[in-house]
Amino acid sequence: MGIARLALAGLAVLAVVALIVVGALSLVGALNPDAGPSTPAAAPSATPEQIPTVRVQCLQEHCPKVFLKVAGGDVLLDREMARDEQAQSFDAKVDVVLADSAAVRVEVNGEVRPPGKAGERQEFTVSRD
Repeated sequence: MGIARLALAGLAVLAVVALIVVGALSLVGALNPDAGPSTPAAAPSATPEQIPTVRVQCLQEHCPKVFLKVAGGDVLLDREMARDEQAQSFDAKVDVVLADSAAVRVEVNGEVRPPGKAGERQEFTVSRD
């Protein structure tokens, strides 16, 4: 075997070992993201920029069509949702259409909007505070 083949084989082995080490470190980091002491820390209070203008969460196994659109702009969501699925927007003004307003939980600027009656269709526009 020539020296070039030995050098190439050695580089291949080093590359495999390096990939294994990087993979192991990534796995350890993913399984233990906080290596510090396990004392619970107080959650920071949300700033207005962190609170979505609107958040819609499906409460039933299957929620009929939910439509979210930036007022005068892009469509953010136009489909049915599954249980616990959420959609939110931080845009200044959002148009909302709910095919069944009782099937979803709607928060407007962090406050829960009262649900409608089962099967009731609702259309409204929400604005940032």
